[in-house]
Amino acid sequence: MRVLLAVVLLFAVVMSGCAGKKPSQAPASPLAGRPNSPGKAAASGIVSRVEPVGRFVVLSFPPDQMPAVDQGLNVYRHGAKVAQVKVSGPRRDNNIVADIVTGAPEVGDEARAD
Repeated sequence: MRVLLAVVLLFAVVMSGCAGKKPSQAPASPLAGRPNSPGKAAASGIVSRVEPVGRFVVLSFPPDQMPAVDQGLNVYRHGAKVAQVKVSGPRRDNNIVADIVTGAPEVGDEARAD
């Protein structure tokens, strides 16, 4: 229970620090132009923060591709699978927290449901 509370508080602090910053131009997403698989609306996002001590990541997704809580995702770097995560929440805007199940994800890696 204490770990969950710490994770929620840490997530709130991290996200509140970013609230006032508005970049003049949004950076290009590494997923831009990536076609979706036919007949499949797979969740696909980016690792935006890694907390190795708490063994969780913050993932950023387009609003229409937000994964469900308890959904497992694979994490890829340069096309190679490097980790597995399980979405745990909380969600804020286009960000959601996921627990690291295996591997070592890094900021900028792609998280997707396969």
